[in-house]
Amino acid sequence: MMHHYIYKTPKKERTLPKVLSNQEVEALLDFDGTDSLDLRNKAMLETLYATGLRITELLSLKVNDLHLLMGFVRIIGKGGKERIVPLGQHAKNSIEEYVEHARPELIKQNNTDALFLNHRGKPMTRQGFWKILKIIARERGIKAELTPHTLRHSFASHLLENGADLRAVQEMLGHADISTTQIYTHVSKTRMKDIYQNYHPRA
Repeated sequence: MMHHYIYKTPKKERTLPKVLSNQEVEALLDFDGTDSLDLRNKAMLETLYATGLRITELLSLKVNDLHLLMGFVRIIGKGGKERIVPLGQHAKNSIEEYVEHARPELIKQNNTDALFLNHRGKPMTRQGFWKILKIIARERGIKAELTPHTLRHSFASHLLENGADLRAVQEMLGHADISTTQIYTHVSKTRMKDIYQNYHPRA
């Protein structure tokens, strides 16, 4: 008689994404420079935090994906799936300012409909964006470990912490599967525990 042994492989622990605190987000988005690169950087970061886009989605935005009057942006996400994501007032304002005052200066003689451009007037690359983000974080004294997805993670868990509906957040993030979005409920629980430890007199 043959024994069939079923070996269960341990589920790979999903590491919880790093999330910025509200103060760190504020520090990251605190721009007072007015040259075209400052306006562009502010618009990129505000948009990321306001929409939770993936970096590739942010950088593939075209000017006519913006619907600023209605206050949303159209994304073509993974697998060519389209979604509509609301823009907050801050992101809307900083995109308007960038499109009006900075993008015309950056574009030079180039012919591109990419929304975000580098200093040579070409579409911003992942590497370029990543370098900018690290410099800004260092300047602002943000010690948290950043990844290209940190603002996306922060967007999701801040929404859930403030009571947003899981399905709505799934839709905004463009997750095919709600279990992916559920990671963020764990993040906010861990954060709640930290907050409790830090602030409750009898913790």
